[in-house]
Amino acid sequence: MPSKTKPLSDAKLRAMEAKRDFAAELLESVKQMKAGKTRVVLTPAVEAREKTGLSQSQFAKLLGVSVRTLQGWEQGRKQPSGAARTLLAIAKTNPKALLAVVE
Repeated sequence: MPSKTKPLSDAKLRAMEAKRDFAAELLESVKQMKAGKTRVVLTPAVEAREKTGLSQSQFAKLLGVSVRTLQGWEQGRKQPSGAARTLLAIAKTNPKALLAVVE
């Protein structure tokens, strides 16, 4: 069931941020990375592109989008919609089929 928590007010957010020790958080993150306690999570766009073996510029051209748009998808800042999402699914499950269209 989705959580029904309310967003923090600006004042509460500022108060919470003021209490943070960013240096300590960063140091803890580095320790976790060195200890192998982190994992890389690939977005569907990265997984799809890697399955095709194409560079970002080649894959973006194949999908008919800009490299910047593809980078947004790969970094999780943007979500592909409609046909792009379908093409990514095809590239992920059957990259040869997508590559055959180009050839």
